[in-house]
Amino acid sequence: MTRSFDDAVLEVLRRLQPGEVVTYGEVAEEAGFPGAARAVGTFLRRTGEEVPWWRVVAAGGHLRAPDRRLQTELLRAEGVVVRSGRVVAAARQTRQPTG
Repeated sequence: MTRSFDDAVLEVLRRLQPGEVVTYGEVAEEAGFPGAARAVGTFLRRTGEEVPWWRVVAAGGHLRAPDRRLQTELLRAEGVVVRSGRVVAAARQTRQPTG
């Protein structure tokens, strides 16, 4: 049985732990949809606060959320170091695919 894109991305996002930061591309790949980084961004814009959206950043650690100030605050509250709109240190910045 094939999972829908939304279900697969939601599952990946719900497994993220405090202080863990991933890229849009990593979420897409782990969800089984490599190359769908932009679709992950679209999903996050539609979903809102149901998932830990603040833990997802662009390649290179750059913050891309519409409210970068809030994203910075939420990440820093989890111990993530953010400087000049970019994550420079996190508990785990890259994920290993599961499954």
